Amino acid sequence: MRLPILALLLNLAAISHAELTQEQSRVPLGTPPANSDSTAAKIILIAGTPSNKPGQHEYFAGCALLRHWLAQIPGIAPIMIADGWPQDENVFTNAKSVLLFMDGGNKLPFLTPERHARIQSLADTGTGLIVLHQGIDCPPDLAPSFKQWFGAVFQSDIGCRGHWDVNFTAIPIHETTQGLTPFALPKDGWLYNLHFADTGVTPVLTCLMPDTSRKTIHAKANSGRQETVAWAYNRPNGGRSFGFTGCDLHSNFAEPNQRRLLLNALLWTAKQPIPETGANSTITPEELKQNWDRKLFQSKAKPPAKAAP
Repeated sequence: MRLPILALLLNLAAISHAELTQEQSRVPLGTPPANSDSTAAKIILIAGTPSNKPGQHEYFAGCALLRHWLAQIPGIAPIMIADGWPQDENVFTNAKSVLLFMDGGNKLPFLTPERHARIQSLADTGTGLIVLHQGIDCPPDLAPSFKQWFGAVFQSDIGCRGHWDVNFTAIPIHETTQGLTPFALPKDGWLYNLHFADTGVTPVLTCLMPDTSRKTIHAKANSGRQETVAWAYNRPNGGRSFGFTGCDLHSNFAEPNQRRLLLNALLWTAKQPIPETGANSTITPEELKQNWDRKLFQSKAKPPAKAAP
């Protein structure tokens, strides 16, 4: 009797996770902005289903922000997709770039043969590809495809992950770094010591990692090395890919350098012009709090202590 009940509970949890909040339901999904024309470059932003604690893995809120900023760039038509995969795959037609912001590993929403073939088709036709945070983690049998698609893949044999402060003290010259200055990101979640493609990969952001985070033999052997957490990849067929393993902590979208990096990367992978000073964006504290997911298992705050009589 227990197994059917457990299965029912899991199904109910999945339904609850897929349900948008009233605020989220006001974000246009599956369509470009009303003011965009047919010649605008289509950029697809795919947000994964709810995950982790409030303020972490806010895939919907992060993609909604990127959609808002991209819509202000002339010639760009962003289209946002929720729940990890479009209901109508025709949305991919003529897309210039596709961003994936979602859980990784066995939770990836494109593990079925049909969806795997769709991503492969996008890569084969030169569509730009972007992967954020733990979306770069995949089952071992998909690792070769990930290196082909994104130029890198996280695997537990050598890879490390965790939460800590990082400082980007040197910014290399690349189209995706235009307008960036040295900056820090506090308490974000990182994946590093990745398997990279043999050619075509350009490190974009590197930083020191705490030695205590080096859990694998390979990582320990490279103690003190600057680790790549953002990279650009020129695929052999002319397509462009980009990866960034940050974006775990939603509050770090308040950092203008992170926003500029992501917007530059979206334009670069779509082969669209990037301003010399980088793509601009603004955000208010109120906007940073918008469109958070309804997390099924939220930790409850402790009630205030009662005053002594």
